[in-house]
Amino acid sequence: MAGIRLVRGFLTVGGWTMASRLLGFVRDVVIAAALGAGPVAEAFTIAFSLPNMFRRFFAEGAFNMAFVPMFAKKVEQGEGAHEFARDAFTGLGTILIVFTLAAQLFMPALVLAMASGFLDDGRFELSVLFGRIAFPYILFISLAALLSGVLNAIGRFTAAAAAPVLLNVIFIAALAIGAALGWDMGLTLVWAVPVAGVAQLALVWIAAARAGFSLIPERPRMTPELKRLALIAAPAALAGGVVQVNLLVGRQVASYFEGAVAWLYYADRLYQL
Repeated sequence: MAGIRLVRGFLTVGGWTMASRLLGFVRDVVIAAALGAGPVAEAFTIAFSLPNMFRRFFAEGAFNMAFVPMFAKKVEQGEGAHEFARDAFTGLGTILIVFTLAAQLFMPALVLAMASGFLDDGRFELSVLFGRIAFPYILFISLAALLSGVLNAIGRFTAAAAAPVLLNVIFIAALAIGAALGWDMGLTLVWAVPVAGVAQLALVWIAAARAGFSLIPERPRMTPELKRLALIAAPAALAGGVVQVNLLVGRQVASYFEGAVAWLYYADRLYQL
């Protein structure tokens, strides 16, 4: 029985991952067709890169690497799994709300750190505007990643595997609707980022609630388990930071050449396919 469940889980995750890859390719083709490699495309690339850079720490990166084993152990032992998940959900959400608000204030500095070559032209202000719209995605996708970890630990794989597909569908739909209605394509696409984050979070939150893990945030508190979680996550966060430095250097260099940031993004997406 366990073997059948394992195969079913493998097929579920594999099928949804394949769908996500294919739709992701379609998404990027549509983005390239709509925005090309001009200033709007470059500004969107930087804006979308910012929350995705930090999600390596808060979402599928350091935090989840520490959270999932601790949560799975509590599920196996039958002690305090729901309370631990709720406290982690509340704590992570609180940190990310503060972090997102700070990022809104310091967005010019974040864009400068990512693409200083934009400073002397209109791409800089456009990137700051787009960045402020897109950055709340880090809050939604990080909480969604935590809930996905909860679902995977209890053997519920479908919603967590389907969430990335939802992002691609929303991007493609937003561009199609925007083109049909004559909307500004750059703003349409960048507003689709937080909308997709909310949709992904809603999908996995509902699935977790149906599985018995309805995580309603409470007043944040630092429990011994959360302290241990932070201590485990810290080294992984430092290791993840090294990878992000390489990405920063690449985009910094590209920002001094017209269209290079967008072309680098498209090439990277094609490579990741």
